[in-house]
Amino acid sequence: MFDILFVMIFGLSGRVLTKDTDTKGRFSSPVLDVTEKQLIIERNQTLQLNCRGRWELQWVLPSGVPKVYHGTQIKETRCGKKNNQYCSRLMLSPALAQHTGSYRCRYRQKHRKQTSVYVYITDSQRPFVKVQSEIPEVVYMKEGEPLVFPCRVTNPDAKVSLVKFPFHPIAPDYRNIIWNSKHGFTIRSPTFFYIGLFSCETIVNGVKYSNRFLTHRPVNKILDVYLNSTGLVHMLQGQMLALNCTVTAEWNARVSISWTYPQKANGSANIIRRISRSRTNMLFYSVLTIPSLSTADRGLYKCHVTSGPSKRETNATVIVYDQPFIRLKHRDGPVVQASAGQKSFRLTPKLKAFPAPEVIWLKDGMVAAEQCSRYHVDRFSLVIRDVAEEDAGIYTILTGIQQYGLFQNLTLTLVVNVKPQTGEKTVSSQQPGTVQRGSRQALHCTSHGVPPPKIQWLWHPCPPKGLPARLA
Repeated sequence: MFDILFVMIFGLSGRVLTKDTDTKGRFSSPVLDVTEKQLIIERNQTLQLNCRGRWELQWVLPSGVPKVYHGTQIKETRCGKKNNQYCSRLMLSPALAQHTGSYRCRYRQKHRKQTSVYVYITDSQRPFVKVQSEIPEVVYMKEGEPLVFPCRVTNPDAKVSLVKFPFHPIAPDYRNIIWNSKHGFTIRSPTFFYIGLFSCETIVNGVKYSNRFLTHRPVNKILDVYLNSTGLVHMLQGQMLALNCTVTAEWNARVSISWTYPQKANGSANIIRRISRSRTNMLFYSVLTIPSLSTADRGLYKCHVTSGPSKRETNATVIVYDQPFIRLKHRDGPVVQASAGQKSFRLTPKLKAFPAPEVIWLKDGMVAAEQCSRYHVDRFSLVIRDVAEEDAGIYTILTGIQQYGLFQNLTLTLVVNVKPQTGEKTVSSQQPGTVQRGSRQALHCTSHGVPPPKIQWLWHPCPPKGLPARLA
C-alpha cells in the first residue's frame, strides 16, 4: 500500500484541474493527470497514470515494457458530467528499471494527437536501462547524420562518461558532444575518430557499470554489377542453368543480393552466396542454379542489388528448347549474284540451330577454305574477298551437331557478273584504218563478259570533200 500511495501523492501534486463540461476546441489532444515532463519512482513501486480526452484513447509504452506483461492494467471508462469524455487509467506494478521511458496517451483514431510523460524507474543495481551481453551493440555512423550512443539511464542525476577504447575519455561540450539521460550521448558531427569501440560508464556505490558500442560506418556505393550471362541465354530442357551475379563494392559495404525468376514461387532454384576481398574492394557473389531446366523455367531472370539507398540490377532472358534442332534454308533463293572486283561478298543462308552446329563450306565439292586464301568462314557465313570470275560455282554448306546426330546441307549457286570487255582487230594492206575503194575487208570485234554481251555495229557515212569514211 505504501508504494501505491507514494506514486498517487506524487502525481496529485501536478494534477491538471479541468472542468467536466466539454466545450468546442477542448481536448484537441488528450490530457494527462500530471503536468511535469518527467516522473521519478523507485523499482517495484506502482506507476499510475490517468488520461482524459474527447475520443477513444490508446497507450503507447516504452520498448522495455513487454506487450504481454502481467503487471500492466488498463481501465477505460466514460467520464465527465454528461459522460461525453473518455478516460483511461494505466497501472504498472511492479515497475522495473527496464520500464524507464516515455509513456504516451493518444487518440485511437488520431495518432498525432497525443501527450506524454517520461518516467525514470531508479534501480541502484541497474543504472542503465539496457543490460548488455558481452557483445557490444552496433551503432551506425551515417554521412550527414548525428551519431547516437543510446546509453539511457534509470536516474536523471547519474554521472555518465563516454570512453573510447582503450582509455580515451570524451567530455561533453554541449555543442558537438551532448549528454542527455533520456537518449544517451549524441555526436552532432561525427568524424572518423568515432569509428571504433566505445563505452558509456558510470559508478554506483563503488561498482562500475558500462554499456559498450561498436560504431560502424556503412558504405553504400556499388561499383559494378556483373552477370556471367546477359541478353539471351539458350538452353536445352534437362540442362543445368547457372547464373553468377557478381557485385563489386567499397570496403565496409553491406550488400544485399536477391533474385526474381519465373519459378521463384516454387523454389526451383538453389542460391549460394559468397564474399571475398581484394586490396581495394569487396566482392559479393550470388550463384543461382537450376539442376534440370524445364520449359516452365524460360523467362526473365533478374539480379537485384541494394546497399542502403543504392540500388542496381542486371538481367538475362533464358530460352529453353525442348530438343536440339537445325533449320537451314535459302535467304534469297538458290542462286545469288556478285560482281567481279567487289572487295568482299558474303554467302549467308538462314540458319537457326541449337546447340551451335559445326559448319563446313564446299565449292564445287571441295573444302572452300582449302582452295583459295581469299575464302574464310565467319560463324556460318562464307566470305569471299576480292571477288573474281573464277569464284563462280556451286557452294554447299554442311551443318551438323554430331553429339545429337543432326545434319543438314544446303546448296547455292554463285554467279559472278563480269563487265564486258571489247577488243577490236582490223586487217589492212598498207595504212592502218584506211582501205582501197572497192576492196573487200573483214572487221572483227571480240567481247567477253558475264552474262555474254550483245554486240552492235555502228557506222558513219563518208565525210565531205571525199575524205574516207571510218567505221565506229
